[in-house]
Amino acid sequence: MRFIGDYTAKTDAKGRVFLPAPLRKVLEAEECTTLVMRQDLFQPCLVLYPSSLWHEMLDELDTRLNRWNSQHQQVKRQFVADAEMVETDSNGRILINKRKMEFARITTDVRFLAVDDHIELWDRQTLEQHLQQSEPSLGSDIQQLMGGTI
Repeated sequence: MRFIGDYTAKTDAKGRVFLPAPLRKVLEAEECTTLVMRQDLFQPCLVLYPSSLWHEMLDELDTRLNRWNSQHQQVKRQFVADAEMVETDSNGRILINKRKMEFARITTDVRFLAVDDHIELWDRQTLEQHLQQSEPSLGSDIQQLMGGTI
């Protein structure tokens, strides 16, 4: 499953937001009805994973963790404790709970950023600031990552 695009939306007073139609179409084509939402590990945004990808990620994490190691148990506990199942309602909306909205600094304006196999939800202004900060180095970063030299 691959997502592409950058979409804007608005939350309502209850924290509901319409999942953009192009993203819903990808999910429908793959017969995916459930997403998993969690806070991003590195940025102030939320991440939506198709449930199949979420299960793959947990399987990979489990291969690296020892269930008999207390530190490993704590890592797994923290990772899954923040996750919640999300389904679109009959109108194509998802609900963002208040705690997650506060974490991502979401007030009203939301941007859905499709990042290949998952979707990030950002406060519009926070994402714009984040992208402006990283914009000048994008070309050189990609060149360095891809091993290209001039």
